[in-house]
Amino acid sequence: MKSREYQQIDPKALPTPSQSPPPHQHLAVGGDGRKEPMTPRRKWEVFPGKNRFFCDGRIMMARQSGVFPLTLGLILVTSGLFFIFDCPFLVKHLTRCIPAVGGALFVFVLITLLQTSFTDPGILPRATPEEAADIERQIDDTGNTSYRPPPRTKEVLINQQVIKLKYCFTCKMFRPPRTSHCSLCDNCVERFDHHCPWVGNCVGKRNYRFFYSFIVSLSLLTAFIFGCVTTHLALRKGLMFALQESPVELAICFFSVWSILGLSGFHTYLVASNLTTNEDIKGSWSGKSGDAVTNPYSHKNIFINCCSVLCAPMPPSLIDRRGFLPADEPARASGADLELPNPNTKSDRNVVGGSSIWSLTCRNLPLIFPCS
Repeated sequence: MKSREYQQIDPKALPTPSQSPPPHQHLAVGGDGRKEPMTPRRKWEVFPGKNRFFCDGRIMMARQSGVFPLTLGLILVTSGLFFIFDCPFLVKHLTRCIPAVGGALFVFVLITLLQTSFTDPGILPRATPEEAADIERQIDDTGNTSYRPPPRTKEVLINQQVIKLKYCFTCKMFRPPRTSHCSLCDNCVERFDHHCPWVGNCVGKRNYRFFYSFIVSLSLLTAFIFGCVTTHLALRKGLMFALQESPVELAICFFSVWSILGLSGFHTYLVASNLTTNEDIKGSWSGKSGDAVTNPYSHKNIFINCCSVLCAPMPPSLIDRRGFLPADEPARASGADLELPNPNTKSDRNVVGGSSIWSLTCRNLPLIFPCS
């Protein structure tokens, strides 16, 4: 079996735009003719995607938060009722460890939920107008002044597997492998898994580990609460009497537990196979499309796949949302420089295999793919 590994580039060794100091303040002419200093603006204030920012850009989530308040409310109410009505009886008749275990699971669920909802999922910056015009000039090199749209796809080879890169007409760039454009957030998200209305954010490369930890810990918490409530009713009234008195409540709890456990099992399968929900639904590597293909990102080992998805170093955010807008440029979002292949050929291919690494270079950090 071939050995595979991820190679991480140190962000300090690359020209990443760090938190730059505020630029020189410009002077604006007020109504009385006096010049007043203008406050420098941060990039999150003019971010083109459909996102909301809080705490001066430190926290971001989708503009359409979906049912995130309902998710948070259900967790708080359910856990609160459990600690108020069930825990005292179980502590008295069973053990004092029950509140400690329930409290630890409750805190972990809240932390992972907030991390999933408020973290940049891996948004790729859009190309600037100059970069988009440069791409068009590279493609239309025949001297014809008429506009000709860029080709919709480019082909690359990753571990001897042909991967098509689609052109995003919104972000004006070719999407790197496993990247999709979310229509709800209006952003290209790296290693896009899905847009989850329950957490109010996209799930991608930078927050998938938090999302997976959230659903697994929520499964454990709901199963724990369901078991404790059933035990409480059985000790007080007897199990058969409890089923006769409150069958609806117990049925709702039972099916809620199994639905969350089913979701956790599905994502455990995805992690073990190094797949995304988007790829599984489309059948990209399962042969559903009729092509005999294999997943080029899988390491053919469940343990290595889990480590690469959940334990790999956290990549930095590429959108620099708290950076200041340049003083000599108009207010716009930060862009990305994407190195395109030669447009003269219909199908350009770059090879990844052996000891080579194929990368698409963005302004902030190269996007590194696995090498075999």
